Amino acid sequence: MISKLAHIHPDAKLGNNVTVEPFAYIAGDVVIGDDCWIGPGAVIYDGARIGRNNKIHTSAVISGVPQDLKFKGEYTTVEIGDNNTIRECVTINRGTAARGKTTVGNNNLIMAYVHIGHDCEVGNCVVLVNRVSLGGEVEVDDWAIIGGHSAIHQFCRIGTHSMLSGGSLVNKDIPPFVKGAHYPVSFVGANFIGLRRRGFSSEQVGHIQDTFRLLFQMGYGYGKACDLIEAEIPQSKERDTIVGFVRSSKRGIIKPFNPAKEGDEVE
Repeated sequence: MISKLAHIHPDAKLGNNVTVEPFAYIAGDVVIGDDCWIGPGAVIYDGARIGRNNKIHTSAVISGVPQDLKFKGEYTTVEIGDNNTIRECVTINRGTAARGKTTVGNNNLIMAYVHIGHDCEVGNCVVLVNRVSLGGEVEVDDWAIIGGHSAIHQFCRIGTHSMLSGGSLVNKDIPPFVKGAHYPVSFVGANFIGLRRRGFSSEQVGHIQDTFRLLFQMGYGYGKACDLIEAEIPQSKERDTIVGFVRSSKRGIIKPFNPAKEGDEVE
């Protein structure tokens, strides 16, 4: 159903069984896949490429002009996959010359007032809780969960199956499987509950725990810790995922939580 009160440019390409509610705005250089729902007052600008079965709620703005002073009007896009829920007042800016596009994968829950900046790459099965803000060129890997009101500095990477507490201020990379909390955001353990919910075995969780013990709890520099992990921890996909992430980090890796340094009580 397409409301007569919606504005849809005649050049826009809409798939089958698309619903567009009153007062939605859809520009001409837009592609929307089958079975999507576009809520009242949603705005979809030029350059949006939206897959199947997405729900875009009231006042969300997709493919807005990048908030980047280096942007010179170059042609860029936002590419959104399938089965995403994009809640009220979410903003997803299109790319710049840096990458040319902002991407959001499949099966994500993007809650109200989230901002996804230019050239970000959001994977699959990610949860961005209310008012999360991603700076430009942030990468969020599959299955990550970022708590509400968190701010992620530009160029940071959030690893797969990681979980950050609400209000996190992130200026370093978050390795896979990490649970992060406190200020500044720090390693406080592995995301055990999330991993078990997703079917990780006790053996897999054990490999992750052993890897984190050397990486975060023994006082080694991260380069030496990676060498020791590869020498002492049996090879596994989880071990190699963590080590590969740390070795390729460009912004540096978060530190373990130090309650004495943060001024918290030490029991």
